[in-house]
Amino acid sequence: MIDQATVDKIIDSANILEVVSDFVTLRKRGVNYIGLCPFHDEKTPSFSVSPSKGICKCFSCGKGGSSVHFIMEHEQLTYYEALKYLAKKYNIEIEERELSDEEKQIKSDRESMLIVNSFAQEYFTNTLFQHAEGRSVGLAYFHERGFRDDIIHKFALGYSLEQRDALAVEARKRGYKEEYLLKTGLCLEGQNGFISDRFRGRVIFPVFSLSGKTLAFGGRILKKSDKLAKYVNSPESEVYHKSNELYGIYQAKQAIVKNDNCFLVEGYTDVLSMHQAGVENVVASSGTSLTPGQIRLIHRFTNNITVIYDGDAAGIKASLRGIDLILKEGMNIKVVLLPDGDDPDSFAKKQSASSFTEYIKTHEVDFIRFKTNLLLDSAGNDPIKRAELISDIVQSIAIIPDTIIRSVYTKECSRLMEISEEVLLREINKIKLNQLQNSTSPNKKSEVEIPVSLQTPATDETSQNDTAKVTEPDSSGYIQAKRVPSPLDPFERTLIRYMIRYGFQDLFSYTNEETGETEIWKVTPYIISDLQNDEIEFQHPLYKRVITEINSVFEQEGEHLTRYFLAHPDAEISSLAVDMVSEKYQLSKIHTKFQTIESEETRLPDLIPRALFELKDAITSQNIKRIRKEIKQAAGGKDSNRTAQLMSELSGLYELKAALAKQLGERIVSPK
Repeated sequence: MIDQATVDKIIDSANILEVVSDFVTLRKRGVNYIGLCPFHDEKTPSFSVSPSKGICKCFSCGKGGSSVHFIMEHEQLTYYEALKYLAKKYNIEIEERELSDEEKQIKSDRESMLIVNSFAQEYFTNTLFQHAEGRSVGLAYFHERGFRDDIIHKFALGYSLEQRDALAVEARKRGYKEEYLLKTGLCLEGQNGFISDRFRGRVIFPVFSLSGKTLAFGGRILKKSDKLAKYVNSPESEVYHKSNELYGIYQAKQAIVKNDNCFLVEGYTDVLSMHQAGVENVVASSGTSLTPGQIRLIHRFTNNITVIYDGDAAGIKASLRGIDLILKEGMNIKVVLLPDGDDPDSFAKKQSASSFTEYIKTHEVDFIRFKTNLLLDSAGNDPIKRAELISDIVQSIAIIPDTIIRSVYTKECSRLMEISEEVLLREINKIKLNQLQNSTSPNKKSEVEIPVSLQTPATDETSQNDTAKVTEPDSSGYIQAKRVPSPLDPFERTLIRYMIRYGFQDLFSYTNEETGETEIWKVTPYIISDLQNDEIEFQHPLYKRVITEINSVFEQEGEHLTRYFLAHPDAEISSLAVDMVSEKYQLSKIHTKFQTIESEETRLPDLIPRALFELKDAITSQNIKRIRKEIKQAAGGKDSNRTAQLMSELSGLYELKAALAKQLGERIVSPK
């Protein structure tokens, strides 16, 4: 890990204006700068950069953050990779904490393997272009397939000589250890100890990580042979896990974000041909079934996947189960069937980017409808096969997390399969309930529950759980288990905003009765103390995490509290911090020319106590609603003692409500 002192140095050195200007053309507007958002297509600039606050934000798509988070999003890097990117830009030496001996060995092995892979990639590419055999065999093959040199260089394609140990000999000459040639799978060791090249006589397709590191290779044989496999791939290793990688993701990541869609194809050459046609948001599963890790990799950049099939019915049916995983991930999936006789490689060679995109738009269908039609054709009029088909479709619909999408698909499948929608709903709910019950411990109740705050009451819709109880289907006919927004959320958000934005500022001064000295209440301690005095806990999970962290780091971070949260490694927290300090509109100078406009900062002594009273008023209103409901239930059960007790509680709540209303209706003065 990078030590905190170095992290602070990187964050302090990274100028948000310089960092963003490397990728976006900006022009000054007032104290800020604006430009076209790099994360989505737009014609009117909505991307704002604030040098004074050190943040950027798009007020259209909502993306932005500190310099670190901008690089994370734009270059699709992890938090620590983005820090290293900025450290390199500003010539800051990275100092990392001391690792254990075991960690050092693992890190050393991993780094050595990546170095060897990088050498091999350069060796294969140089061989392709500079060696006689590479040009006459490998390069000739790529040119024969119609690939331009710019595409060959873009994907760092290469060639491995027919000589049994050409790579091994060159690697040893350069000082690379045989241990890492074997661990990466670049070479094989025979029974006699002879080290030979795994990919000899093949054209090479390197597989890159998101950050551009060479993880593995795929090799295609060019000569006809019944004894040798057409394709050979690197084995699993410390640096390569096939189930978590996609071919072309490094070259496609920015285009996927920009287009908010990812095309999924099968092979290496499919990706190359589509890039050559101008369609860059494409990746390949490399001939294997999709895995959850690969789907999550795509989901980092977009919620939309378009799968392109070449019309092979058997191949399509074999891949359906794997594609159900995409639905389970909550992504939108569409399917495109290419004309007979074409695969993505051959079809893309005949198209321009615009004609390819137009074909996709006119021929794509959603996956569930595609699957229904495909299986209906194979089932024919056989009732047993149709029953199996319905069960298969229901399984696919049930794993879709979004209620509305499930409802739409249920109606459509009811129409296509000529079966009652109610029957489909019952089957879907059985599956959903089983999933929810299986996801909890056997010792727990089947309802998904989260502890209720002692002070914050239950509402009619949910008992302040992060998820609704799983008891009956909702209004659309489906069982749900997700957090219901609380009426308290906006009040909690306001207080979080004051703490992140003004947390270290002086709020009130008062005289300590014991010492007689004048002391200062700062914004954050005042808010936290007031909440603790009334035993109020935030209910929104994110706001609860943030206020807990504010309380723990306030003494250490102090005046740097805002910067601490803007640079937070948790993207959800840093994104919230950006929202808290961003201002979409700036007051025109004409308004301040003839009058003094009181800033929010100077009004904090009024605004913060009022925000606390508003939260307490909202909690009191919820408690009144809950008690009135309980009184009705007690009266219906003719429980006079319980009714009397509840009436007394209700009276006290009405008195509290009146007192809060009085405070909210009058100007709030500073406490003495």
